[in-house]
Amino acid sequence: MTRAFLSKEAMSRFSQARIDVVGRLGALAREHEAQFIVVAGDVFESNQLSRVTLTRALDALSSLPVPIYLLPGNHDPLDGSSIFNTREFRDIGGSVFVLRDTSAAAVPGLDGVEIYGAPWPTRHPSGDLCGDLLESLPSGGAALRVVVAHGQVDALSPDQSRPEIIELAKVEAALDSGQVHYVALGDRHSLTPVGDTGRIWYSGAPLVTAFDEVEPNKALLVEIESGGGCSTRALDVGQWEFIAEHFVVNGADDIDRFRAWLDGLPNKQRTAIKVGFEGSVNLAEDAMLAELMESRADLFASLRQRERTSDLVTVPDRLDQNSLDLAGYAKSAWDELVAKAQQGDEVAQDALKLLYRLSQRAAP
Repeated sequence: MTRAFLSKEAMSRFSQARIDVVGRLGALAREHEAQFIVVAGDVFESNQLSRVTLTRALDALSSLPVPIYLLPGNHDPLDGSSIFNTREFRDIGGSVFVLRDTSAAAVPGLDGVEIYGAPWPTRHPSGDLCGDLLESLPSGGAALRVVVAHGQVDALSPDQSRPEIIELAKVEAALDSGQVHYVALGDRHSLTPVGDTGRIWYSGAPLVTAFDEVEPNKALLVEIESGGGCSTRALDVGQWEFIAEHFVVNGADDIDRFRAWLDGLPNKQRTAIKVGFEGSVNLAEDAMLAELMESRADLFASLRQRERTSDLVTVPDRLDQNSLDLAGYAKSAWDELVAKAQQGDEVAQDALKLLYRLSQRAAP
């Protein structure tokens, strides 16, 4: 996965973190005595990956201390170009398993547990794959059954007209009847419980991928009891943060508060920030804010202003003019730009900012 707002250097570290997080999942599995791991779709960003990325990912997966079950999702469907059909994947062996169909998958060394997957055969399936799987399951026996599916549940989806939407009522009915005992869902990158059973969860993304995610960087530890009990616990996995913030700025004091907030953030090298501003400042304060953003940018994985959500007006005042030593043509240009800027001319405002900064840099 790439992120355009990250610098080349930060993107390299982010890519490495996406490999490292696989090992972190294995360490957590060992620590909490989990007996297997399931990944509910979108293991990969797409079926077109570089060989370097694929081989490094497979090396990390094959090093896990417990079996891991991978479900093809909408980003990496099991179609003709599927990454799961590559020679590298076919040869991996060991404890890495791909849920290629809806038949039961056993867990090596663990009797009485069956894993069922609903893999995506294409990016645009024509129906509810999870619902189809549940309808095809044989009558429940003594085994504990874990279903792994991918996609949006109708209760949470803003667009319920899509054919692949998962019908929550079918899932809850299967749980209520004892036909299945837990349903692991993928697609939402935020840790999210579904319904009221406590047995349907989106575990979210083990490493943050977007600014609007709620509780990313998680894995979900699930304990299913043969007597019917089920408990879940969120575990911290990833260490990157994507932060979207908004600040009201009406003077130097507000800029100082923003500076203190930036400086107080931990883990800066693994933090990406987009920030919006609103309010009004003079040219000196605008320059102060610009210098702050520029001076702190190298500390963070990304630090940028959100133009779409910013409404920061620059209003030149007498203090700006008094701080400059302008004469002749430069003074005439300044006066003309101030008059236009006060009438809301954005080009004039930008020109004043530039003129002010150039004059400050030229000052002894």
